[in-house]
Amino acid sequence: MLKLTEENILQSLRQVKDPDLHRDIVSLGFVKNLKIVGSDIIFNLQLTTPACPVRDQFITECEKAIRGVIEGVEKIDIKMTSNVQQNTYAQKDNILPGVKNTIAIASGKGGVGKSTVAVNLAVALAMDGAKVGLVDADVYGPSIPLMFGINDRPKVLDNKLQPLERYGVKVMSIGFLVNPMEAVIWRGPMASGAIKQFMSDVNWGELDYLIFDLPPGTGDIQLTLVQTIPLTGVVIVTTPQDVALADAKKGLVMFNKVNVPVLGIIENMSYFICSHCGQRENIFDSGGGKRTAEKLNVPFLGEIPIDTKVRICGDKGDPIVHGEPNSQQGKIIQSIAQQLAAQISIQYLGTPSMPKIEILIPNQN
Repeated sequence: MLKLTEENILQSLRQVKDPDLHRDIVSLGFVKNLKIVGSDIIFNLQLTTPACPVRDQFITECEKAIRGVIEGVEKIDIKMTSNVQQNTYAQKDNILPGVKNTIAIASGKGGVGKSTVAVNLAVALAMDGAKVGLVDADVYGPSIPLMFGINDRPKVLDNKLQPLERYGVKVMSIGFLVNPMEAVIWRGPMASGAIKQFMSDVNWGELDYLIFDLPPGTGDIQLTLVQTIPLTGVVIVTTPQDVALADAKKGLVMFNKVNVPVLGIIENMSYFICSHCGQRENIFDSGGGKRTAEKLNVPFLGEIPIDTKVRICGDKGDPIVHGEPNSQQGKIIQSIAQQLAAQISIQYLGTPSMPKIEILIPNQN
């Protein structure tokens, strides 16, 4: 057994590895403000995100590592803190100076539940303690106001729109600014201009994550976003059937061409569990999202089952991760949000998650 010294404590803590970053917590700089008070040990464990999926595991492993090799230890007081890593690009910082990370939620086609996933991911990250914003970038079909249950209009202060806030998430949508009974009939440049204004003319303040709920497909708004600011990464939402997966792959190709890392694929509407007999039904096939992720060498963040509770909560303006956090669906989405936060942390170690996909252009002759 070793004596109770700071050097020996740090040496013991080198046994504790971050399962995503594959390095020990000492070399990663997680251990802060280490103190010895009598026979007690006190230190902070500063993680790269408040949504870390292994927070409790870290505490258990730290205590086990210390007590296993150091004699005379009585109390071990570990305070969990976080410091989300900054995505530093001059181009982004000029437009969104207080925003650390920008994340696009995309899909190749409509009807896959992308907005529902985006809203619940944003709320889940905020519930874990992160500072989160959400841009409803689907100008032609804004659904975020309904899903958040927000009917107010944003105020203007110092020539900046003030985002509305609910469930700890700052939100901006064209739906706050136009009559909900009127269609937005704009050409591409007008829609793209609105997205630029949602970045430059909104007072977002300090955020760990700013999430963009993109319209389906690979059109003007997607290109405007990636050309205006460097994105931390994109999440692709799909359903298991072949037609959705084919379109999801097209989205991957587009983001690959503009050098945006893919943080992962989420398979929504993966299966249905009968509330009467408990039997699982694969309504839209099964496992396609995971197979696609493996084939293209991108992370698979998880699968979300079909459940009427998700729809009911969305219609009520109370996302299921907040309205029913202990439900199976709520816990699944919370876990996916934590996996997303982990992938963002992995990006800062320079680990590539975006495959190089060969694009075949047909002969025009």
